[in-house]
Amino acid sequence: MDKFVIDGGLALKGQVAISGAKNSALPVLAACLLTDEPVVLHRIPRVVDIRTMQKLLAYMGAAVTEEGTNTVRVHAANISRPEAPYEIVKTMRASSLVLGPLAGRFGSAKVSMPGGCAIGARPINLHTAGLEQLGARILQSHGDIEASAPDGLRGATVHFDRITVTGTEDLMMAAVLARGETIVENAAREPEVVDLANLLTKMGARITGAGTSSIHIQGVEKLHGAEHEIIPDRIEAGTFVIAAAITRGDVLVTGCEPEHFQSLIVKLRQAGVEITEPEKSVLRVRAGAALRSIDATTEEHPGFATDLQAQYMALMTQAEGIAIVTERIFENRFMHAPELARMGASIRIEGRQAIVAGPRRLSGAHVMASDLRASASLVLAGLVASGETIVDRVYHMDRGYERMQEKLAGLGARIRREKSNA
Repeated sequence: MDKFVIDGGLALKGQVAISGAKNSALPVLAACLLTDEPVVLHRIPRVVDIRTMQKLLAYMGAAVTEEGTNTVRVHAANISRPEAPYEIVKTMRASSLVLGPLAGRFGSAKVSMPGGCAIGARPINLHTAGLEQLGARILQSHGDIEASAPDGLRGATVHFDRITVTGTEDLMMAAVLARGETIVENAAREPEVVDLANLLTKMGARITGAGTSSIHIQGVEKLHGAEHEIIPDRIEAGTFVIAAAITRGDVLVTGCEPEHFQSLIVKLRQAGVEITEPEKSVLRVRAGAALRSIDATTEEHPGFATDLQAQYMALMTQAEGIAIVTERIFENRFMHAPELARMGASIRIEGRQAIVAGPRRLSGAHVMASDLRASASLVLAGLVASGETIVDRVYHMDRGYERMQEKLAGLGARIRREKSNA
Protein backbone atom coordinates (compact mmCIF):
# COMPACT_ATOMS: atom_id res chain seq x y z
CA MET A 1 0.00 0.00 0.00
CA ASP A 2 1.04 3.59 -0.60
CA LYS A 3 1.09 6.69 1.56
CA PHE A 4 1.31 10.43 1.00
CA VAL A 5 4.02 12.39 2.76
CA ILE A 6 3.16 16.09 3.03
CA ASP A 7 5.26 19.00 4.27
CA GLY A 8 2.61 21.58 5.04
CA GLY A 9 2.50 25.32 5.41
CA LEU A 10 2.56 26.53 1.81
CA ALA A 11 -0.24 28.50 0.13
CA LEU A 12 -1.41 26.82 -3.07
CA LYS A 13 -1.05 28.95 -6.19
CA GLY A 14 -1.65 28.34 -9.88
CA GLN A 15 -4.17 26.54 -12.04
CA VAL A 16 -5.72 23.07 -11.80
CA ALA A 17 -7.94 21.29 -14.34
CA ILE A 18 -10.88 19.20 -13.13
CA SER A 19 -11.34 15.65 -14.41
CA GLY A 20 -14.53 13.95 -15.50
CA ALA A 21 -16.91 12.90 -12.75
CA LYS A 22 -16.25 9.45 -11.33
CA ASN A 23 -19.82 9.24 -10.06
CA SER A 24 -21.09 9.98 -13.55
CA ALA A 25 -18.67 7.76 -15.45
CA LEU A 26 -19.66 4.65 -13.48
CA PRO A 27 -23.38 4.60 -14.45
CA VAL A 28 -22.54 5.79 -17.97
CA LEU A 29 -20.19 2.83 -18.41
CA ALA A 30 -22.91 0.51 -17.10
CA ALA A 31 -25.35 2.00 -19.63
CA CYS A 32 -23.16 0.67 -22.45
CA LEU A 33 -24.62 -2.76 -21.64
CA LEU A 34 -27.97 -1.60 -23.01
CA THR A 35 -26.93 -1.73 -26.68
CA ASP A 36 -25.07 -4.05 -29.03
CA GLU A 37 -23.55 -1.03 -30.80
CA PRO A 38 -20.37 0.82 -29.77
CA VAL A 39 -20.53 3.67 -27.27
CA VAL A 40 -17.63 6.16 -27.12
CA LEU A 41 -17.15 8.05 -23.86
CA HIS A 42 -14.87 11.06 -23.37
CA ARG A 43 -13.41 12.58 -20.20
CA ILE A 44 -13.40 9.26 -18.37
CA PRO A 45 -11.23 9.73 -15.25
CA ARG A 46 -8.37 7.30 -14.67
CA VAL A 47 -9.27 6.15 -11.17
CA VAL A 48 -9.47 2.72 -9.59
CA ASP A 49 -13.29 2.46 -9.48
CA ILE A 50 -13.45 3.18 -13.22
CA ARG A 51 -10.84 0.54 -14.00
CA THR A 52 -12.82 -1.92 -11.91
CA MET A 53 -15.99 -1.16 -13.88
CA GLN A 54 -14.10 -1.55 -17.17
CA LYS A 55 -12.72 -4.87 -15.94
CA LEU A 56 -16.25 -5.97 -15.03
CA LEU A 57 -17.60 -5.08 -18.48
CA ALA A 58 -14.75 -6.98 -20.12
CA TYR A 59 -15.45 -10.00 -17.88
CA MET A 60 -19.03 -10.03 -19.12
CA GLY A 61 -17.84 -10.12 -22.71
CA ALA A 62 -17.81 -6.47 -23.76
CA ALA A 63 -14.93 -5.13 -25.84
CA VAL A 64 -13.48 -2.25 -23.81
CA THR A 65 -10.86 -0.14 -25.58
CA GLU A 66 -9.01 2.90 -24.30
CA GLU A 67 -8.64 5.42 -27.10
CA GLY A 68 -6.38 8.20 -25.91
CA THR A 69 -5.85 9.38 -22.36
CA ASN A 70 -9.45 9.76 -21.22
CA THR A 71 -11.57 8.20 -23.98
CA VAL A 72 -13.09 4.72 -23.69
CA ARG A 73 -14.96 2.73 -26.34
CA VAL A 74 -17.32 0.00 -25.14
CA HIS A 75 -18.90 -2.52 -27.50
CA ALA A 76 -21.26 -4.85 -25.62
CA ALA A 77 -22.40 -6.93 -28.58
CA ASN A 78 -21.43 -10.30 -27.14
CA ILE A 79 -22.29 -10.46 -23.45
CA SER A 80 -21.78 -14.08 -22.46
CA ARG A 81 -21.78 -13.71 -18.67
CA PRO A 82 -24.42 -11.26 -17.35
CA GLU A 83 -22.98 -11.30 -13.85
CA ALA A 84 -20.74 -9.31 -11.52
CA PRO A 85 -18.64 -11.68 -9.38
CA TYR A 86 -17.36 -10.81 -5.93
CA GLU A 87 -13.71 -11.12 -6.98
CA ILE A 88 -14.09 -8.12 -9.27
CA VAL A 89 -16.54 -5.86 -7.44
CA LYS A 90 -15.54 -6.39 -3.79
CA THR A 91 -13.97 -2.91 -3.57
CA MET A 92 -16.64 -0.99 -5.51
CA ARG A 93 -20.08 0.17 -4.38
CA ALA A 94 -21.23 0.85 -7.92
CA SER A 95 -21.47 -2.82 -8.92
CA SER A 96 -25.23 -2.64 -8.32
CA LEU A 97 -25.49 -0.30 -11.31
CA VAL A 98 -25.27 -3.21 -13.75
CA LEU A 99 -28.41 -4.88 -12.32
CA GLY A 100 -30.82 -2.64 -14.22
CA PRO A 101 -29.22 -2.71 -17.68
CA LEU A 102 -28.59 -6.46 -17.55
CA ALA A 103 -32.15 -7.22 -16.46
CA GLY A 104 -33.53 -4.78 -19.02
CA ARG A 105 -31.61 -6.06 -22.04
CA PHE A 106 -31.02 -9.73 -21.24
CA GLY A 107 -33.76 -10.57 -18.76
CA SER A 108 -31.27 -11.89 -16.21
CA ALA A 109 -28.52 -10.59 -13.95
CA LYS A 110 -26.40 -11.90 -11.08
CA VAL A 111 -24.54 -9.33 -9.02
CA SER A 112 -22.46 -9.77 -5.88
CA MET A 113 -23.44 -7.49 -3.02
CA PRO A 114 -21.39 -4.30 -3.43
CA GLY A 115 -18.28 -3.35 -1.47
CA GLY A 116 -16.47 -0.01 -1.20
CA CYS A 117 -16.21 2.56 1.60
CA ALA A 118 -17.49 1.62 5.06
CA ILE A 119 -19.31 4.91 5.60
CA GLY A 120 -22.78 3.53 6.28
CA ALA A 121 -25.69 1.69 4.77
CA ARG A 122 -26.45 2.07 1.08
CA PRO A 123 -29.41 -0.31 0.94
CA ILE A 124 -29.59 -2.16 -2.36
CA ASN A 125 -33.16 -3.17 -1.44
CA LEU A 126 -34.26 0.14 -2.97
CA HIS A 127 -32.85 -1.04 -6.31
CA THR A 128 -34.35 -4.52 -6.07
CA ALA A 129 -37.78 -3.32 -4.91
CA GLY A 130 -37.93 -1.02 -7.92
CA LEU A 131 -36.95 -3.81 -10.29
CA GLU A 132 -39.62 -6.06 -8.78
CA GLN A 133 -42.21 -3.41 -9.57
CA LEU A 134 -41.02 -3.55 -13.18
CA GLY A 135 -41.70 -7.29 -13.18
CA ALA A 136 -38.31 -8.76 -12.28
CA ARG A 137 -38.05 -11.70 -9.93
CA ILE A 138 -35.38 -11.08 -7.28
CA LEU A 139 -33.54 -13.79 -5.36
CA GLN A 140 -30.81 -13.10 -2.80
CA SER A 141 -28.51 -15.88 -1.63
CA HIS A 142 -24.86 -16.53 -0.82
CA GLY A 143 -24.02 -12.83 -1.07
CA ASP A 144 -25.43 -12.51 -4.59
CA ILE A 145 -28.53 -10.86 -5.98
CA GLU A 146 -30.17 -12.51 -8.99
CA ALA A 147 -32.75 -10.74 -11.12
CA SER A 148 -34.75 -12.56 -13.77
CA ALA A 149 -37.31 -11.26 -16.24
CA PRO A 150 -37.46 -13.82 -19.06
CA ASP A 151 -40.46 -12.09 -20.65
CA GLY A 152 -38.93 -8.64 -20.32
CA LEU A 153 -39.65 -5.77 -17.96
CA ARG A 154 -42.82 -3.71 -18.01
CA GLY A 155 -43.37 -0.08 -17.09
CA ALA A 156 -44.72 0.90 -13.68
CA THR A 157 -44.81 3.77 -11.23
CA VAL A 158 -42.06 3.42 -8.65
CA HIS A 159 -41.84 5.61 -5.55
CA PHE A 160 -38.59 5.44 -3.63
CA ASP A 161 -39.05 5.48 0.15
CA ARG A 162 -35.85 7.51 0.37
CA ILE A 163 -33.84 9.32 -2.27
CA THR A 164 -31.17 7.08 -3.79
CA VAL A 165 -28.80 8.19 -6.54
CA THR A 166 -27.64 4.77 -7.72
CA GLY A 167 -31.16 3.40 -7.28
CA THR A 168 -32.55 6.14 -9.54
CA GLU A 169 -29.83 5.49 -12.13
CA ASP A 170 -30.28 1.72 -11.98
CA LEU A 171 -34.04 1.88 -12.41
CA MET A 172 -33.78 4.44 -15.19
CA MET A 173 -31.48 2.09 -17.13
CA ALA A 174 -33.80 -0.85 -16.56
CA ALA A 175 -36.87 1.11 -17.66
CA VAL A 176 -35.56 2.38 -21.01
CA LEU A 177 -36.11 -1.06 -22.59
CA ALA A 178 -39.24 -1.96 -20.60
CA ARG A 179 -42.66 -2.15 -22.23
CA GLY A 180 -44.74 0.96 -21.60
CA GLU A 181 -44.11 3.95 -19.36
CA THR A 182 -42.19 4.03 -16.10
CA ILE A 183 -42.48 6.90 -13.65
CA VAL A 184 -39.83 7.22 -10.94
CA GLU A 185 -41.07 9.33 -8.02
CA ASN A 186 -38.85 10.78 -5.28
CA ALA A 187 -36.00 10.43 -7.75
CA ALA A 188 -32.51 11.74 -7.11
CA ARG A 189 -31.78 15.12 -8.76
CA GLU A 190 -27.98 14.95 -8.90
CA PRO A 191 -26.14 16.23 -12.01
CA GLU A 192 -24.85 12.69 -12.52
CA VAL A 193 -28.44 11.46 -12.98
CA VAL A 194 -28.98 14.14 -15.62
CA ASP A 195 -25.72 13.18 -17.34
CA LEU A 196 -26.81 9.55 -17.55
CA ALA A 197 -30.21 10.58 -18.93
CA ASN A 198 -28.45 12.69 -21.57
CA LEU A 199 -26.41 9.70 -22.74
CA LEU A 200 -29.43 7.39 -22.75
CA THR A 201 -31.34 9.96 -24.81
CA LYS A 202 -28.48 10.05 -27.33
CA MET A 203 -28.79 6.24 -27.49
CA GLY A 204 -32.48 6.52 -28.40
CA ALA A 205 -34.18 6.42 -24.98
CA ARG A 206 -37.21 8.58 -24.27
CA ILE A 207 -36.72 10.29 -20.90
CA THR A 208 -38.18 13.47 -19.44
CA GLY A 209 -37.83 15.01 -16.00
CA ALA A 210 -34.24 14.04 -15.21
CA GLY A 211 -32.96 16.51 -12.63
CA THR A 212 -36.40 16.69 -10.97
CA SER A 213 -38.01 14.41 -8.40
CA SER A 214 -40.26 12.81 -11.05
CA ILE A 215 -38.67 11.08 -14.04
CA HIS A 216 -40.78 9.68 -16.89
CA ILE A 217 -39.37 6.96 -19.15
CA GLN A 218 -41.19 5.65 -22.21
CA GLY A 219 -39.73 2.26 -23.07
CA VAL A 220 -38.29 1.60 -26.53
CA GLU A 221 -37.48 -1.68 -28.26
CA LYS A 222 -33.80 -1.03 -28.89
CA LEU A 223 -31.02 1.43 -28.15
CA HIS A 224 -28.14 2.31 -30.46
CA GLY A 225 -24.57 3.51 -30.09
CA ALA A 226 -23.61 7.08 -29.19
CA GLU A 227 -20.75 9.42 -28.28
CA HIS A 228 -20.76 11.36 -25.03
CA GLU A 229 -18.55 13.52 -22.81
CA ILE A 230 -18.77 13.09 -19.05
CA ILE A 231 -19.56 16.12 -16.89
CA PRO A 232 -16.84 17.63 -14.64
CA ASP A 233 -16.35 16.08 -11.21
CA ARG A 234 -18.06 18.45 -8.79
CA ILE A 235 -16.55 16.69 -5.76
CA GLU A 236 -13.01 16.99 -7.09
CA ALA A 237 -13.70 20.64 -7.95
CA GLY A 238 -15.05 21.29 -4.46
CA THR A 239 -12.04 19.57 -2.91
CA PHE A 240 -9.61 21.83 -4.78
CA VAL A 241 -11.65 24.92 -3.95
CA ILE A 242 -11.38 23.99 -0.26
CA ALA A 243 -7.66 23.23 -0.69
CA ALA A 244 -7.11 26.77 -1.98
CA ALA A 245 -9.12 28.20 0.91
CA ILE A 246 -7.51 26.19 3.72
CA THR A 247 -3.98 27.10 2.57
CA ARG A 248 -4.93 30.79 2.03
CA GLY A 249 -3.94 30.36 -1.58
CA ASP A 250 -4.85 31.81 -4.96
CA VAL A 251 -6.00 29.10 -7.37
CA LEU A 252 -7.82 28.94 -10.70
CA VAL A 253 -10.04 25.85 -10.85
CA THR A 254 -10.73 25.21 -14.55
CA GLY A 255 -13.06 22.92 -16.45
CA CYS A 256 -15.61 22.82 -13.63
CA GLU A 257 -19.36 23.46 -13.46
CA PRO A 258 -20.01 25.82 -10.51
CA GLU A 259 -23.78 25.27 -10.66
CA HIS A 260 -23.19 21.66 -9.67
CA PHE A 261 -21.76 22.59 -6.24
CA GLN A 262 -23.34 25.95 -5.48
CA SER A 263 -24.21 24.86 -1.93
CA LEU A 264 -20.50 24.64 -1.11
CA ILE A 265 -19.65 27.91 -2.85
CA VAL A 266 -22.33 29.71 -0.83
CA LYS A 267 -20.94 28.33 2.45
CA LEU A 268 -17.37 29.27 1.57
CA ARG A 269 -18.33 32.81 0.65
CA GLN A 270 -20.14 33.11 3.98
CA ALA A 271 -16.94 31.87 5.66
CA GLY A 272 -14.94 34.67 4.05
CA VAL A 273 -13.47 32.93 1.01
CA GLU A 274 -13.35 35.06 -2.15
CA ILE A 275 -14.70 33.04 -5.09
CA THR A 276 -15.18 34.62 -8.50
CA GLU A 277 -15.94 33.25 -11.97
CA PRO A 278 -13.65 35.15 -14.38
CA GLU A 279 -14.92 33.07 -17.29
CA LYS A 280 -17.25 30.17 -17.95
CA SER A 281 -16.27 26.94 -16.16
CA VAL A 282 -13.46 28.69 -14.25
CA LEU A 283 -13.38 29.69 -10.59
CA ARG A 284 -10.75 31.84 -8.90
CA VAL A 285 -10.42 31.04 -5.20
CA ARG A 286 -8.63 33.30 -2.74
CA ALA A 287 -8.73 33.37 1.06
CA GLY A 288 -7.44 36.03 3.39
CA ALA A 289 -6.07 35.66 6.88
CA ALA A 290 -9.40 35.17 8.68
CA LEU A 291 -12.12 32.58 8.10
CA ARG A 292 -15.49 32.46 9.86
CA SER A 293 -17.07 29.28 11.20
CA ILE A 294 -20.25 28.41 9.27
CA ASP A 295 -22.56 25.47 10.02
CA ALA A 296 -23.28 22.91 7.31
CA THR A 297 -25.80 20.09 6.95
CA THR A 298 -25.49 17.42 4.28
CA GLU A 299 -28.55 16.85 2.13
CA GLU A 300 -29.50 15.36 -1.19
CA HIS A 301 -28.77 17.54 -4.22
CA PRO A 302 -29.08 20.50 -4.54
CA GLY A 303 -28.18 20.56 -0.84
CA PHE A 304 -24.69 20.32 0.64
CA ALA A 305 -23.04 17.16 -0.71
CA THR A 306 -22.09 14.46 1.79
CA ASP A 307 -19.02 13.79 -0.35
CA LEU A 308 -17.69 17.25 0.61
CA GLN A 309 -18.45 17.03 4.33
CA ALA A 310 -15.05 15.69 5.44
CA GLN A 311 -13.14 18.28 3.42
CA TYR A 312 -15.35 21.08 4.78
CA MET A 313 -14.74 19.86 8.33
CA ALA A 314 -10.99 20.14 7.76
CA LEU A 315 -11.50 23.74 6.63
CA MET A 316 -13.60 24.59 9.68
CA THR A 317 -10.70 23.62 11.97
CA GLN A 318 -9.05 26.80 10.62
CA ALA A 319 -12.07 29.08 11.05
CA GLU A 320 -12.88 31.43 13.92
CA GLY A 321 -15.67 30.19 16.19
CA ILE A 322 -17.79 27.05 16.44
CA ALA A 323 -19.11 25.21 13.37
CA ILE A 324 -21.68 22.43 13.64
CA VAL A 325 -21.41 19.93 10.78
CA THR A 326 -24.46 17.67 10.54
CA GLU A 327 -24.39 14.44 8.51
CA ARG A 328 -27.85 13.35 7.36
CA ILE A 329 -26.96 10.99 4.50
CA PHE A 330 -24.64 8.36 6.02
CA GLU A 331 -24.59 7.36 9.66
CA ASN A 332 -20.90 6.47 9.86
CA ARG A 333 -19.16 9.30 8.05
CA PHE A 334 -17.18 10.95 10.83
CA MET A 335 -14.32 8.44 10.88
CA HIS A 336 -11.91 11.17 9.80
CA ALA A 337 -12.62 13.23 12.93
CA PRO A 338 -10.35 11.24 15.30
CA GLU A 339 -7.54 11.42 12.74
CA LEU A 340 -7.96 15.20 12.44
CA ALA A 341 -7.87 15.35 16.24
CA ARG A 342 -4.48 13.60 16.15
CA MET A 343 -3.27 16.63 14.20
CA GLY A 344 -4.61 19.05 16.81
CA ALA A 345 -8.18 19.68 15.67
CA SER A 346 -10.88 20.28 18.28
CA ILE A 347 -13.85 18.15 17.20
CA ARG A 348 -16.58 16.66 19.38
CA ILE A 349 -18.99 14.10 17.93
CA GLU A 350 -22.58 14.00 19.17
CA GLY A 351 -24.58 11.51 17.14
CA ARG A 352 -24.85 12.87 13.62
CA GLN A 353 -23.27 16.19 14.53
CA ALA A 354 -19.63 17.22 14.70
CA ILE A 355 -18.87 20.34 16.73
CA VAL A 356 -15.70 21.92 15.36
CA ALA A 357 -13.92 24.67 17.35
CA GLY A 358 -11.37 26.85 15.65
CA PRO A 359 -9.04 28.12 14.64
CA ARG A 360 -6.60 25.42 15.69
CA ARG A 361 -2.96 25.20 14.77
CA LEU A 362 -2.55 21.77 13.18
CA SER A 363 0.70 19.85 13.39
CA GLY A 364 1.87 17.04 11.17
CA ALA A 365 1.11 13.51 12.32
CA HIS A 366 0.82 9.94 11.08
CA VAL A 367 -2.85 9.42 10.16
CA MET A 368 -4.84 6.75 8.39
CA ALA A 369 -7.52 7.17 5.72
CA SER A 370 -10.73 5.26 6.35
CA ASP A 371 -12.61 6.03 3.14
CA LEU A 372 -12.40 8.00 -0.10
CA ARG A 373 -13.45 11.45 1.07
CA ALA A 374 -11.88 11.06 4.53
CA SER A 375 -8.53 10.60 2.80
CA ALA A 376 -9.05 13.93 1.02
CA SER A 377 -9.78 15.71 4.31
CA LEU A 378 -6.56 14.41 5.85
CA VAL A 379 -4.55 15.56 2.84
CA LEU A 380 -6.12 19.03 3.12
CA ALA A 381 -5.26 19.14 6.82
CA GLY A 382 -1.71 18.08 5.98
CA LEU A 383 -1.38 20.96 3.53
CA VAL A 384 -1.96 23.51 6.29
CA ALA A 385 -0.29 21.66 9.18
CA SER A 386 3.18 22.50 10.42
CA GLY A 387 5.76 19.78 9.87
CA GLU A 388 5.33 16.43 8.15
CA THR A 389 2.04 14.60 7.75
CA ILE A 390 1.88 10.97 6.62
CA VAL A 391 -1.46 9.80 5.24
CA ASP A 392 -1.61 6.02 5.06
CA ARG A 393 -3.89 3.88 2.89
CA VAL A 394 -4.28 6.40 0.08
CA TYR A 395 -5.65 3.61 -2.10
CA HIS A 396 -8.99 5.00 -0.89
CA MET A 397 -8.17 8.26 -2.65
CA ASP A 398 -7.09 6.40 -5.77
CA ARG A 399 -10.66 5.13 -6.09
CA GLY A 400 -12.04 8.59 -6.83
CA TYR A 401 -9.36 11.22 -7.50
CA GLU A 402 -7.34 11.31 -10.71
CA ARG A 403 -3.65 12.23 -10.20
CA MET A 404 -4.37 14.02 -6.92
CA GLN A 405 -0.72 14.14 -5.88
CA GLU A 406 0.39 15.51 -9.25
CA LYS A 407 -2.31 18.17 -9.31
CA LEU A 408 -1.50 19.36 -5.79
CA ALA A 409 2.23 19.39 -6.57
CA GLY A 410 1.44 21.49 -9.64
CA LEU A 411 -0.05 24.09 -7.29
CA GLY A 412 3.11 24.16 -5.19
CA ALA A 413 2.26 21.61 -2.51
CA ARG A 414 5.16 19.63 -1.07
CA ILE A 415 3.65 16.17 -1.41
CA ARG A 416 5.11 12.85 -2.46
CA ARG A 417 3.94 9.28 -2.72
CA GLU A 418 5.82 6.46 -1.02
CA LYS A 419 5.34 2.79 -0.25
CA SER A 420 3.83 2.10 3.15
CA ASN A 421 4.12 -0.76 5.60
CA ALA A 422 0.63 -0.12 7.01
